[in-house]
Amino acid sequence: MEYESAAAEAAGLLDRYLIDLDDQKIDDEWARSLFTEDALVEFPMSRHRGLSGLADWHRAALSAFAGTQHLGSPAVVDRAGGEDGEPDRLLLRANLQSTHVHHPGAGEHPLFTTGTFVNGEARRTPDGWRLCTLRFRVVWTTGTPPPPSGARR
Repeated sequence: MEYESAAAEAAGLLDRYLIDLDDQKIDDEWARSLFTEDALVEFPMSRHRGLSGLADWHRAALSAFAGTQHLGSPAVVDRAGGEDGEPDRLLLRANLQSTHVHHPGAGEHPLFTTGTFVNGEARRTPDGWRLCTLRFRVVWTTGTPPPPSGARR
């Protein structure tokens, strides 16, 4: 029963991460509630390591858009350690469709949509389960991506 409970808690971290991105509820407390001190979040275009500055990094990336909606599949969760008794690490895998709404007047196509594979790892900490790795691999896109960060208005 320990594994099922741990798997549900770890999968819930990914769900909260995606919902909070869309709600733009991103601050240092948010980061501490979801990630380990040494967390790695990696997208094809950028990555961030460590809890320090993680919320700011997410806010800066999302500022390219007027809004987002992330639709994730249920996460498949597998043991990565602690085979006897309670697990201490869990691997997560999910599919994700992300719709990014451009700011008004940003171009001909108002949406940029991606289909992505999400792979992650969660670790048991004294404060409960936390994500230590999230990696996003884009499989397909439609629409126009945002301009490079230096070209944004």
